[in-house]
Amino acid sequence: MWIYEKKLQFPVNIMKGDLQMAKFLFAQYGGPDSELSASQQYLAQRYTMPTPETKALLNDIGTEELAHWEMLGTMIYQLTKDATPEEMRAAGLGDYYATRGKGVFQQSPSGEAWNSGYIQVLDDPIANLTNDMAAEQKARAAYERLMNITNDRSVIEPLALLREREIVHFQRFGEALMQLQNMCMKEYARG
Repeated sequence: MWIYEKKLQFPVNIMKGDLQMAKFLFAQYGGPDSELSASQQYLAQRYTMPTPETKALLNDIGTEELAHWEMLGTMIYQLTKDATPEEMRAAGLGDYYATRGKGVFQQSPSGEAWNSGYIQVLDDPIANLTNDMAAEQKARAAYERLMNITNDRSVIEPLALLREREIVHFQRFGEALMQLQNMCMKEYARG
């Protein structure tokens, strides 16, 4: 069971529109390696985790990824909300505007809709955690690149928080992986 606290994990207060930045943020909102993909992957993988601790870890990180997804949606909305249709078109978002208006939709920067084929779910906890660590590193790298292409502090600050959380998630998945590997080695030795 979850309790939803009706506030963002980190405040997002972008005062100046930037359609190109909004377009870039779609990578983490609805692309293959997005926060949406990570949340769905971790929440689905938790069922086959062998210990209550690893189930709880995937549940906790999966729900936090939803909080990150919410922050990104807020950022995209704030970056686009005052744009005219002509500005949307000039920024390469004309097709998006024609289809979605200024709604915030799960897609990649190139306009591909999010789909569940982006996530990896196996019945092998070691493989899942290894994949999850890679997902966190891809997200960390994506946030670093996004921070490199803007000078707007109101965009950089939430992205920096998201980047730091990816590092923490990577570390937590690594700890869980080591625990499961040790557990497997003990079972093998008994065996």
